[in-house]
Amino acid sequence: MGDLLENINIKVLMAEDEAEVLDIMSQKIAAAGYTVITANDGEEAWEKIQKESPDVIILDLIMPRTNGFDVLRRVREHPVPGRWQPVIIVSAKRELEDLREGYALDADHYITKPCQVDDILKSISLMARLIPQRQAEGR
Repeated sequence: MGDLLENINIKVLMAEDEAEVLDIMSQKIAAAGYTVITANDGEEAWEKIQKESPDVIILDLIMPRTNGFDVLRRVREHPVPGRWQPVIIVSAKRELEDLREGYALDADHYITKPCQVDDILKSISLMARLIPQRQAEGR
């Protein structure tokens, strides 16, 4: 799962409309040493992305008010200058068209539900390790 000291400076936004899933996943991500910000819908996710500037963004696709695809589109249309914010989609939408749309919008990883929290933690760890390299490339 990585070194807790390495994770402590990584801020993760977790957007998920199912309260129980959000609670369990955010607790486990925090237990791995990450700072976790939660959002219950797409609008709240976008507001917190702008306010908190998370290092890694985890989006469910099916959320009220604004879906995950729209949040991802906004993140990519309004990047933080000089920063790469990886986006991991975690969704029950598993059709090929959904995966294609996610990647077309520049998602960095796509995990289909049901999944294990360990799968999400591995993805966060991978994205966190890539951040310095991607920012050095000017992405």
